[in-house]
Amino acid sequence: MADEFDYIIIGAGSAGSVLANRLSAGDATVCLLEAGPPDRNPWIHIPAGFMKTLIHPKINWNYESEPSEGTAGRRVYAPRGKTLGGSSSINGHVYNRGQRMDFDTWAQLGNRGWGYADVLPYFKHSERRIGPSDEGFHGHDGALTVTDIDQRDPICDAFIEGAVGMGIPRNSDYNGATQAGVGYFQRAVDKGRRVSTARGFLHPVRHRPNLDIRTNAHTKRILFDGRRAVGVIYRRGNEEIEIRARREIILSGGAIGSPQLLQISGVGPAALLKQIGVPVVHDLPAVGENLQDHYGVRMAARVRNGRTLNERSRGLSLVGEVLNYAVSRKGLLAMTPSQVFVFWKSHEAMDTPDLQFIFTPASYKDGKIAELDEYPGMTAAVFAQRPLSTGHVRARNADAGDKPEIQPNYLAHEYDRQVTVAGLHLQRRLLRTPELANFYDQEMMPGDDVQSDDELLDFARRYGTTIFHLMGTCRMGPASDANSVVGDELRVHGLEGLRVVDASVMPTMPSANTNASTIMIAEKASDMILGKAPLPAAQI
Repeated sequence: MADEFDYIIIGAGSAGSVLANRLSAGDATVCLLEAGPPDRNPWIHIPAGFMKTLIHPKINWNYESEPSEGTAGRRVYAPRGKTLGGSSSINGHVYNRGQRMDFDTWAQLGNRGWGYADVLPYFKHSERRIGPSDEGFHGHDGALTVTDIDQRDPICDAFIEGAVGMGIPRNSDYNGATQAGVGYFQRAVDKGRRVSTARGFLHPVRHRPNLDIRTNAHTKRILFDGRRAVGVIYRRGNEEIEIRARREIILSGGAIGSPQLLQISGVGPAALLKQIGVPVVHDLPAVGENLQDHYGVRMAARVRNGRTLNERSRGLSLVGEVLNYAVSRKGLLAMTPSQVFVFWKSHEAMDTPDLQFIFTPASYKDGKIAELDEYPGMTAAVFAQRPLSTGHVRARNADAGDKPEIQPNYLAHEYDRQVTVAGLHLQRRLLRTPELANFYDQEMMPGDDVQSDDELLDFARRYGTTIFHLMGTCRMGPASDANSVVGDELRVHGLEGLRVVDASVMPTMPSANTNASTIMIAEKASDMILGKAPLPAAQI
């Protein structure tokens, strides 16, 4: 006989860990399935361990996109977390919600209850904000600790001064009343350790008798009785195990995993399902479509008159940093990869920022975050916050163990190309301000010979990378919208007992890193699943 639970959650990532906490708070029985191992790898918990977790094969799916014109025929590495906490256990720690207009747009697309006033209470509900903050925008009793960067760097300070000199205002709280400006990031780090959703939401409740957490449990397919989802089959080692859900199955596999599992379970475009040899349970054309991501382009400069992370991470300096971290939880190992933000406009006529810049006193070989340069360096990256290029995720066959086809179609839309080039021009100005001149030596990437719009676009195509914000493949929208997969209560259109709760349901890209919004979605979904009234709308 199969095990039975009230709820089965597939995926213990940013959304799944939140759901497991909230749904098991009462008497309901909950089974949480995670394809990866427990989050015991020490690199997960050290902020600078991001450099390791980003490529670690045991805790990372290590996906790649398909080649495209927008990437000059390259495949782009697309990491996704494969452990408790999911991508919140391997990401760059940044806490960034986005702009008010992002969520008001979701509501205007027919998604009731997803406007900014509706979702702000859920952002606050999840947050344990430490440091000065506006009570109207921040919470202090949630499970996710959010702190300010507490180590100031003279190169970062000079970069900020330079941006202010260009007319960009200082902003101490981009998650508050307005996003525009420059300053240090807020991050999910507490006392020198990462705060993943596993650490914040899951571990404190892991001993609840009604919560069963199963790791190294890779779900093979969802089982249906007619149009109702009733169970799943997962693989652990060489064993296949079936479990059943009395109430609901919640899919939280992320923008890649969720559409793939739906497709190999018989839910998706009928033509694709027939092509991969899967019997059609429900023809739902939008499953796997509408994939979006932030495509970032980095410029690097050699530094003089200052020490960067490049030198601090080698030789005796690194030994000292390790000892410092062991004693004080500070220093290089306590630093996050993104230090300073700039949210600004590609054109002065814009009402709100459409560009995000990230600055750090480090530089990477070929502009890819994996290996630091030998010389002292600093880097600024830029991306269009609300891209219009869309792509897809499509299963190649019926085997959940095979990676799907991932095609974001980076820079396919003319708007994305124009905004990216405008951002690169502005990025170069930010690196060459008088205030930063004492540290700026010379541009190393792309170099002074790359000047025109066409040259900069070619550089973006050849060296741009993902900013790790894939979303949209199970898009939320009314049943009448052929481009949607779930409704505004996140139930899969045309099916019963099945919801999707993760970044894949986002109908449009938020002007932000996606982790904070994914946590908010899971908080709001938990109330929906339990039949609770939504939190009162914010009065703003």
